[in-house]
Amino acid sequence: MTGRLLWLAGVAAGAALGADPAAVARGQKEEARSCIPCHSLRLIHSQRLSRAAWNKELDKMAGWGTAIVDRDALLEYLEVNFGDDKAPPAPVMSQDGVKK
Repeated sequence: MTGRLLWLAGVAAGAALGADPAAVARGQKEEARSCIPCHSLRLIHSQRLSRAAWNKELDKMAGWGTAIVDRDALLEYLEVNFGDDKAPPAPVMSQDGVKK
């Protein structure tokens, strides 16, 4: 069991390392163009979804009228940065140290 988990972690890390930096940069620009008009970065960046789940989300957004120009790059960016293999984000705290 432990061996299988280590193998899966290695595959995931290899996939992230194998990501095309130019595609990821284009994906971040596409996020700003396609996603930010309706969603906060906090909402998007707090998600941890698989590639298939991100793809389904993009399908849903396109169905609601979002014009995604560089879908492949956006999907790559979302998977590399907010995939289900990434640690959850730290909780957001107010200035007085209380969770929001």
